Amino acid sequence: MNRKQVIVIGSGLGGLSAAISLRQEGYEVTLHEKNARIGGKLNVLKARGYTFDLGPSILTLPHLFERLFERSGKKMKDYIPMRTLRPHWRNFFEDGTVVDLYPEPDRMAEEARKAGEDPAHVQRFLEYSGRLYDLVNAGYFEQGLDTAGDFRRFYGLGKFLQFDLFRTMHGGVKRFLKTRPMQDIFDYFIKYVGSSAYHAPAFMNCLPTIQFRHDLWYVDGGLYGIALGLQRLMDELGVTVKLESEVTEIRKDGRRVTGIVTRDGQFHAADILVSNMEVIPACTTLLREDEAFLRSLARFEPACSGLVLELGLDCQYPQLAHHNFLFSGNQKEHFHTVFRKRQLPPDPTIYLVCASRTDPTVAPPGCDGLKILPHIPHIDDDHPLTRADYLAFKERVVDKLERMGLRDLRKHIVFEHCWTPLDIREQYYSNRGSIYGVVSDRFKNLAFKAPKQSTKYPNLFFVGGSVNPGGGMPMVVLCGQNVARKVVAWDRPPPNA
Repeated sequence: MNRKQVIVIGSGLGGLSAAISLRQEGYEVTLHEKNARIGGKLNVLKARGYTFDLGPSILTLPHLFERLFERSGKKMKDYIPMRTLRPHWRNFFEDGTVVDLYPEPDRMAEEARKAGEDPAHVQRFLEYSGRLYDLVNAGYFEQGLDTAGDFRRFYGLGKFLQFDLFRTMHGGVKRFLKTRPMQDIFDYFIKYVGSSAYHAPAFMNCLPTIQFRHDLWYVDGGLYGIALGLQRLMDELGVTVKLESEVTEIRKDGRRVTGIVTRDGQFHAADILVSNMEVIPACTTLLREDEAFLRSLARFEPACSGLVLELGLDCQYPQLAHHNFLFSGNQKEHFHTVFRKRQLPPDPTIYLVCASRTDPTVAPPGCDGLKILPHIPHIDDDHPLTRADYLAFKERVVDKLERMGLRDLRKHIVFEHCWTPLDIREQYYSNRGSIYGVVSDRFKNLAFKAPKQSTKYPNLFFVGGSVNPGGGMPMVVLCGQNVARKVVAWDRPPPNA
């Protein structure tokens, strides 16, 4: 049989998922990656006995990853060793309050009382979250819905009204939770998609259910083990991977794309292209679309970026859990500064990973390795910040960590690595240094991302955080599977379709 040729541009998790899924459908698949290893933002740094996850560090919804293996008659556990974490997170506040998150109702009730919250309020909020998750999951996630028309056909008017469309995410949270710490904690689930709880639509409150119902997981040795497991699966399936093969152009002929040109000047023909490069950078640099077309994509504004700081320490801080959040004294102002004023926040909320708390192999004995990630604005090309600006902000972050309990942190640093939004853009060609693809904003796009199939070239498809259903590891893996299904439906329509 003459199998059609598919080229996948980029080996982020969305690209890997699409490549595997399309190979399982019988296509000949070649994946081109500009960097020296696969994984995209799922990246790793090893130095001086420390191992750091440079990108994603929380694994949720593992059953979406499991599908990639099951469709080849294999078991994910044979490729990717995982374990659940307790607590899910530890939350620190300036007044000394510390609250852990647990999926077990009795333990979560005890933690709620620490914050002065009635446990019944938390339970009712989680029931509300669960209803939203079931609604969003049935269509938007599992059916791969892309357009308003898709939503009308699948949900109908009655169900569509159940999305709590007239509130923001924060508005949904404060209906149920009455204390500031608990509101801040559940507002910050929006971190999964790099947006603001004060601007995202209320149905984003489905996010806590992803964690409370399906648990939170860690991959032994670090989350880059996911990429290594998928590499093994691709090798067994016969997916061709070309590393350090940067794509510089997508060739077009009328309303079809015909292939790619790589940095060495070689043309590679394809029947179907799948781009794991974000939609706007791909349309700008690879397709070289005109200004009018690019303006039509303006609503797909990038999500936030971050300062990614890795610190190898010669000591341990036993008060830390595996995942930790150190909250801003004014979370509303933090969101407003990052997402509306687009300035570096004076008092950021900080995500801190201490994987050595769970896995002693990622740091030398008696030592901690910390990954520190405050959310900051994406690059503003009209008012750009310099590397010096970002490094000054880094010192503000370390000041806060020392103030909130990591005493003498600077004295214990034996290794340091730092990426700014400028580095993130350079490494991954993400849109203005965004980490999470497209922002989820009730007023700009109602949390919709770009469609998975090009509106201009029917044999060009997109995958990853800039297309529906958006950012986060499980979502881009699901997106890759949905893209493969969309490719098959377009390429091999059923008889009489």
